[in-house]
Amino acid sequence: MKAINLFAATVLIGFCLLIPKLVYADGIVVDKVYHPYVLPFERELEWRLVSHQTDSGNILAQRVGLGGAINDTMALEGYIVGERDDNGDFGLQAYELELRWQLIEQGRLWADWGALFEFEKQHDADAYEATSGFVIEKEFGRASLTMNAFLVYEWGQDIENEWESEFRAQYRYRYLSAFQPAVEVYLGEDFVGIGPGFIGLHRFDGQKQLKWEAGFITEISQSEKNHSFRMALEFEF
Repeated sequence: MKAINLFAATVLIGFCLLIPKLVYADGIVVDKVYHPYVLPFERELEWRLVSHQTDSGNILAQRVGLGGAINDTMALEGYIVGERDDNGDFGLQAYELELRWQLIEQGRLWADWGALFEFEKQHDADAYEATSGFVIEKEFGRASLTMNAFLVYEWGQDIENEWESEFRAQYRYRYLSAFQPAVEVYLGEDFVGIGPGFIGLHRFDGQKQLKWEAGFITEISQSEKNHSFRMALEFEF
């Protein structure tokens, strides 16, 4: 078993080292790290916040989402996105539709696999974005490694047509259900971010549960100030 875990860890680390050669994203990739699992009959209400601080100012983005499982392996969720710019103005920024797909039964292979598909429309601009990619998670005893690799295409009259890609990773230790410390890594073009995070979970009756996440990510590939704080609350019922 130890030999299998060592082999799996080697493969996953190799995948992480390969990703920077494939990444060309010019946007900020700090956001939710997705897991590959879908619960049958799940319904979900979600709120996410990302605060991005640089020498030029602070950009604050929030999203509110509502959705649920449409079958045993797929979940569909819609979001509205609001953003505060450098001038302090906050307003509706975009609409998103997201499909999560659990590709295999949990524990069936050496790692659990899922896929993510997302479509975004800017509120007051002719600008669109489509995202697709894989979500992978591997457990090592009480620890788990989760990786997201996404390919993004942007198009429209108010935006340059281009391909981008993103990579996110989270190494989490399940110390307690309510407190699970983690280390998170985010990669993009001219962006390498790393920092601490934590996840907590409280279960109610039946499938009801409240999950909270937070992380503080520092950009380490450049000398300029570039910090991101992310927070999320997710209620499943």
